[in-house]
Amino acid sequence: MAEAAHPDHFFDVAIIGGGPAGLTAGIYAARANLRTILVQGASTVSQITITDMIENYPGFPEGINGFDLVERLKKQASQFGLEILSEDTTSLEAGRRGDLPVWRIGAGGKTIEALSVVLATGASWRRLGVPGEEQYIGRGVSFCATCDGPFYRNREVVVVGGGNTAVQEALFLTHFAGKVTVVHRRDRLRATGILQDRAFANGKIAFAWNSVVQEILGKETVEAVRLRDVKTGEEREIPAEGVFLFVGLIPNTDLVRDLADREPDGAVRVDRAMRTSAPGLFACGDCTATPLRQVITACGDGAVAAFSAQLYVEDLKGMAY
Repeated sequence: MAEAAHPDHFFDVAIIGGGPAGLTAGIYAARANLRTILVQGASTVSQITITDMIENYPGFPEGINGFDLVERLKKQASQFGLEILSEDTTSLEAGRRGDLPVWRIGAGGKTIEALSVVLATGASWRRLGVPGEEQYIGRGVSFCATCDGPFYRNREVVVVGGGNTAVQEALFLTHFAGKVTVVHRRDRLRATGILQDRAFANGKIAFAWNSVVQEILGKETVEAVRLRDVKTGEEREIPAEGVFLFVGLIPNTDLVRDLADREPDGAVRVDRAMRTSAPGLFACGDCTATPLRQVITACGDGAVAAFSAQLYVEDLKGMAY
């Protein structure tokens, strides 16, 4: 059991995760005059910060860069008194502080205690699990077109996936690459109609339908990918110096593996008030079992989670209205 926290490290609400869900929870909790801290990973970043353009977030008709949106959220939350700690969370456990149940969070060598916790740890990109994938990460295999696209000026690249992110990143890559081949296991895309229209109209984008990646090939760096047709079984190689993977997300929930109920894919189960199966532990955003992983839904989840945490804390303190 972790040692008791220093009084300066005792909070009403502790939020784990610095993406849109966590920051929105921070705005709502701090604005409710709850002493609130947000612990954001020192070695990880929110998926949204590496998104080139968000054009479906209400109120920004011209779109907004993901990094800029997060910075605005941080500024707004800080104005209400949110404390932000940039350290990786290493542990989370339940305990007691006198007569009160508390949560203890280990981060950066410190122990933080809080009456409630809002988990907003997001999700990470799923891997293909094929030969060459791990070997060439950072040497041709990437999960971020915004980060690595400029390295592939006038070169051929592959984007794997058929959803909104895959198509949006493929479109972004056309600003640099000479050719972008979208590899998708079905014969049609899942992406929103407007993104599909843009992709089909872009002369730099080609499509490998009904195809999956069998192997990523190269020497020092990626040189080609081997594809397999899921209908005929036929295999072929296409040249590619970059392979960008957008084939789904895995919720980052190992921290609560033994603390709260999860879905088979690891997503934390929450009710409509963002309550988990553990009292005082709430969750929001991409780490939850949600039908839609978008910035706007993450923000909405964060607001609800913070409000529920507020009610929980006020009840613990005997201040329920």
